[in-house]
Order: sequence, then structure tokens, then C-alpha cells
Amino acid sequence: MVRFRSVSPSTLLALAGLAGTLLLNGCDNTGGTQAQTEQQKPPPAVEIVTVKPQNFDLKETYAGRVSAFRTAEIRPQVNGIILKRYFEEGAEVNTGDKLYQIDPAVYQAELDRAKSELAVSEANAESVRLKAERYRELLITKAISQQDADDAEASWKQAKAQIQVARAAVQSAQINLDYTRITAPISGVISRSNVTEGALVSAQQQTALATIRQLSPVYVDIQQPASALLRMRRAGDSITHDVHLKLEDGTPHDEIGRLQSYEANVDEGTGTVNVRALFDNQQRLLMPGMFVRADVIIQHFDQAILVPQQGVTIKPNGKTTAILVGQENKVESREIKVIQAVEDKWLVGSGLYEGDRVVVKGLQKIQDGAVVNPNDPTTQSPKE
Repeated sequence: MVRFRSVSPSTLLALAGLAGTLLLNGCDNTGGTQAQTEQQKPPPAVEIVTVKPQNFDLKETYAGRVSAFRTAEIRPQVNGIILKRYFEEGAEVNTGDKLYQIDPAVYQAELDRAKSELAVSEANAESVRLKAERYRELLITKAISQQDADDAEASWKQAKAQIQVARAAVQSAQINLDYTRITAPISGVISRSNVTEGALVSAQQQTALATIRQLSPVYVDIQQPASALLRMRRAGDSITHDVHLKLEDGTPHDEIGRLQSYEANVDEGTGTVNVRALFDNQQRLLMPGMFVRADVIIQHFDQAILVPQQGVTIKPNGKTTAILVGQENKVESREIKVIQAVEDKWLVGSGLYEGDRVVVKGLQKIQDGAVVNPNDPTTQSPKE
């Protein structure tokens, strides 16, 4: 049988006090270690962009179509058979170059007849003129009556009028003969021919024999929203009217065009205005009917602020904010106003100023008032 020795109350109190002291010492050591760990933890690293105002031209991209600077549809002005074609299809032609020859035989005969009638009229008129002169002299001596003199004078005037009619007939016949020789009214590239030798053509027919298009320079017709046109007009001379193109395959066009004119009305269906730009097209890359994308400058900013879109937050209530790194590298949130997106950036209207440091990476690791370690890649010197 085991017997337990009794412990006095004073001894129990002493043992309890010793256990409590040990427990408190253990708790104080743990709390000190955690606080020391937190003090040693470095602030989170974030990537920033320093605001630097710059001159900026706000551009918008619109669809456009290329059209020829001049277009001439070749049509005959007299009837006849095509004897010969003088041009190569798709070639360059100059003003006055001979394109077609219509059979001139009928029109040459008409010209010869008109010239003969003119000669007859002139011969008859000479006889009438001499008679009128003699009658004037005889009237002075009262050898003839006044009526005879008046009749002779009237015959002379009628003969002169007949000469004018005959000359007009000669001129008309000459014009018709010249029309058998069809020439180029403008310089440019000529299309394929719609007729061949031996074809019968008629004056002012609806089908063109061929079409000439002047391709240097060329127009680009752009459908621009009326609101953008208003902004351009308000900007006045503060913006350039240069136009940059991208071709159908997406490649940029080397030449720079310039806005030339605007339509005087707005399309009710689309709300757009037709704007026309002019390009030299020296390389002949732009062809009528081609679809292009046109970049047009609609507004100029002297001190524009552009920040990456990832540094701007749009809240559900519509407000736009940016996270900034302020003094002592403390984080603060600021409400800003953006105008519109420009590629991967926002064009800021108000709320940001030169020198502000906007956080663009590491936003999920920080909150207002936190101290951070900012890093601006644009200020780092390149590695050797």
C-alpha cells in the first residue's frame, strides 16, 4: 500500500507562482520575435511610371476608299467603223495621244462638199457685190430708181449671209472629220478597250470605248464622324491636316497625304461626313476602289499626359482612379479624369501632374498608406 505525503498550502502557492512566471516569460519571448520579424520584412516592390507631359496629336482611324484624281470615259462623237486602236491596254497615255481611228471617208467627202458650196457662194457674192456698187453710182445720177438700188443692196447682204452659212458648214464638216480621230482628253492610265477594230460605234453611245484614270495624284475619300470634324474645325490651325494610311494588307503607306475638302452635308444614316485627302501616289500603290485605313489628326495637346491603362482603375460607379506613390514612398489613391484610350494608354484630362508616380504593377499587394519600394524602369540606365 502506497502512502502519499501531504503538501502544505504554502508550498502549493509557491509552485503555482513559479509556473505562472515561466508561462509569462514564454509568451513575452514569442511576441517579441513576431514584432522583430515584421520590422525586418522589406516593403513590397511596385513598378511605377513617372508622369511627363508631352506634345501629342490625337489621331483617329477611319475607313477610306481610293478614287482617281480625274476620270475620263472615252466615247465617240460621230458614227462609224473603228479602223484601228493605237494604245496598249493598261498603259500610260498623255493628253492628245491618238487612241482610235474611225473610218473618215464619209466625213472627208462631207467636208469637200461643204468647201465646194462655200466656193460657189463666194463666186456668186462677187457678182452681186459689183452690181450693188454700180447701182449706188447710178442712183446718184438718177439713172435708176431707188427701188432698184435697194434690191441690189439687199442681194449683196444676202450673198454675204450665204457665205457665212457655207463657212459654218465647212467648219462643222471639219469638226466631224476631226472627231474620227479619237484622242486622250487627259493624261493617265487607260483601261482595257471595250471595242476592237471593225466595230461599229455611234455618237454619244452609253458604253465607253475605254476609260482613262489619272493616278498621280489620287484622292482618298474618308467617312469621318461629324463630331470629330467639329473638333478639328474648332482646333483650327493648331493641328496639321496630314493623313497617314495603312493599305489593305495592313502595311503602312510611306507617303503622307493632306486633307483637301469636306462634304457640306452629314449622312443621316451613319452620321458621317465624306472627307477627301490628296496623295501624290508616286509609286502607284494606291489604285481606285482600294480599301484603306486612314489616321487623321483631330486634336493637338501641348502638355498631354498619357499613362498605361493598367495603372488606371474604373470603378463600378464610373469614377476613375490611379494609385500614386507619394512622399516617403507611401501609397495614395487619387481620382482622375480620362479623355479616351490611345492604344495601350489613357489620355488623362485632369488629376495627374508632372512628376507624379503612378503604380502600374503590384497593385494587388498594396493599399492606401502602405510604404512601398517603387521601381521606374524608364529611369534605369541600360546594362552594359
